[in-house]
Amino acid sequence: MFQKVLLMAVISLTATVSCHAKDLVVWSAGAVKPALEVLLPAFQKSSAISIDVQYAPVGVLMRRLAEGGQPDVLVLSTDVVKDVESKDWGLVGSATPLGSVGVGVAVKKGMPLPDISTPDALRKTLLAAKSVTYMDPQKGTSGKHFAAVIDQLGIADQMKSKTTLGDVGYVLEPVARGEIEVGIQQITEILPVKGAVLVGPLPASLQKITTYAILQGAKANDTQAVGELRKFLQTSEAVKVFEEKGFK
Repeated sequence: MFQKVLLMAVISLTATVSCHAKDLVVWSAGAVKPALEVLLPAFQKSSAISIDVQYAPVGVLMRRLAEGGQPDVLVLSTDVVKDVESKDWGLVGSATPLGSVGVGVAVKKGMPLPDISTPDALRKTLLAAKSVTYMDPQKGTSGKHFAAVIDQLGIADQMKSKTTLGDVGYVLEPVARGEIEVGIQQITEILPVKGAVLVGPLPASLQKITTYAILQGAKANDTQAVGELRKFLQTSEAVKVFEEKGFK
């Protein structure tokens, strides 16, 4: 019900957006997908701006940009914004923060919640788990960070044989099906997975908070339409949707 009320508010807000038929190609990090799946349809409904959105881990998007991809809009972690700007993939100075999210741990719904309250507790939980999954470190933000966490905990070798690396999308889906015992991903990508439950965030000393930003592609065809989308995603109604989906 709360999401429905928010969506109606967002749709009503788009009535103020100028109506002109345009198309925008948006490339977005997967962590932002749950919020954009609510917000982008609402934006399109009243703006007459059609959006073609593609979701992928940040590492994958960066490789696509290096291969010559030229989206109108990018939604990426702020960690890579300077790199994107320096390589003329995004308009310098156009990046606007949308929200921040941490990395969390999840198990199948109905299973006992393991202790992850401290680095030592997390270490014991990971060693006791029969199987673990997280995003491929070469592709996603959470996977790159969690690989470093495992190294920091001194258990990288012990984890290799029981770890399945995720490719794209929600890597927690095998956890929800009971195929893998413990999953790690950004919290916004845990909450939408039916059948999985968030145990909690990583301990503070091992946590990584990632901020995501929207920026204009360097070769954007319609800068006015890009500006309208950027403005829309910063409204108070949009912020409420981001918060509901796990952003801070």
